[in-house]
Amino acid sequence: MSDFGKWLIVLGLVIAACGIIITFAGKVPWLGKLPGDISIKRENFSFYFPLATCILISAIVSFILWLFRK
Repeated sequence: MSDFGKWLIVLGLVIAACGIIITFAGKVPWLGKLPGDISIKRENFSFYFPLATCILISAIVSFILWLFRK
């Protein structure tokens, strides 16, 4: 049962970190504007996919989870 408790703590920390990121994301000027983020703007259409930002956030979260497993 202690493994379940550890996973709940990790899940809570991940949710809290996501909340902090969402709260302060507008104050980080480079977040969402990295090279590799896809942005297409036309007259009546705009498409934005933050590919590089998603990869960076995924790498950071993976590293944090890797630290918790050790």
